[in-house]
Amino acid sequence: MTATFDKTEPLAFDGPPAAGRELDMEGLSWILFGHAAFQYLNAASELDLFELLYDKPGLNRAEIGAELQLAERATDVLLLGVTSLGMLLQHDGQYHLPAVLRELIPTDDWQRFKDTVAFEQHVVYEGQLDFAESLRTNTNVGLRRIPGTGRDLYHRLTENPHLESVFYRYMRSWSELANQHLVEHLDLGNTKKLLDCGGGDAVNAIALAEANPALDVTVFEIPATKPITEKEIALAGHSDRISVIAGDMFADPFPAGFDCVMFAHQLVIWTLDENTQLLRKAYDALPEGGRVVIFNSMSNDEGDGPVVAALDSVYFAALPAEGGMIYSWAQHERCLRDAGFTSFERISFPTWTPHGVIIATK
Repeated sequence: MTATFDKTEPLAFDGPPAAGRELDMEGLSWILFGHAAFQYLNAASELDLFELLYDKPGLNRAEIGAELQLAERATDVLLLGVTSLGMLLQHDGQYHLPAVLRELIPTDDWQRFKDTVAFEQHVVYEGQLDFAESLRTNTNVGLRRIPGTGRDLYHRLTENPHLESVFYRYMRSWSELANQHLVEHLDLGNTKKLLDCGGGDAVNAIALAEANPALDVTVFEIPATKPITEKEIALAGHSDRISVIAGDMFADPFPAGFDCVMFAHQLVIWTLDENTQLLRKAYDALPEGGRVVIFNSMSNDEGDGPVVAALDSVYFAALPAEGGMIYSWAQHERCLRDAGFTSFERISFPTWTPHGVIIATK
């Protein structure tokens, strides 16, 4: 079944207002039931509802239920939610995707978006139950929801293979959403050796090495992650220029001989004092003229957004380690000053995620 449809039709609901606008009862209700709104997104993602309507726009309720093999009531529940939230548009009984999904699905970013949904569902969601208690105690109480004995989320992932798989798929995807801008805006033309602290499965190291043929990269990661990192480097064919050192960035000294040290999605995990400690270790390891790069999401200096930074901070406050949030640009710069750096450059990325880079020179 096919039908013409006005692509300019607005979404059913725009969500709560942005900072600086008055909140009304509809917006407050959206926040009150925001947990349910996400479950509609997750269910639609797991059921491949959006892909179905991308391939077959204009299906009706019964046809969607048959395609997804859902009972009538289950179909009614799903379509009530996704349509009222604007994730689907309904016209004369036929369902269509809004423009944002029609444009996103055929791109590589669609799978990255779905990996992020899965991470929120399987890793983040339950730990957020302890957000209020995490604020009261100023520690990551939600970690108790993750089975295992490791001191933080990253050390427990090896005890939970499914969560580990979901986590690293997400981290790769979240990095890929922004590291194209990292590659574009971070000038490494005069850099010979870069140390990627906490570089995970080397997603950023690989992107930078491919964009800079004269660059050698070393990933500094915990021992449990090293085999994953080495596997990804080998699959990318860069074992000759990307290596891995296993260690604890807090307990072990930083290796010498690097003219750039990068913290990618690291300084959102720890407290500001811990970040200063890491940056001071980087300062001590770098030569004069060496640079440190902070690459992650940033909140604005006024403390009122962006909203994605605020929402993402719930995870960092409640789950992975004993401190962390999406810090502001100014907070990172204060840590850099305390670590000894005096020269900073901010680069904000043009993406819906609040990513950016701060470059500081010794």
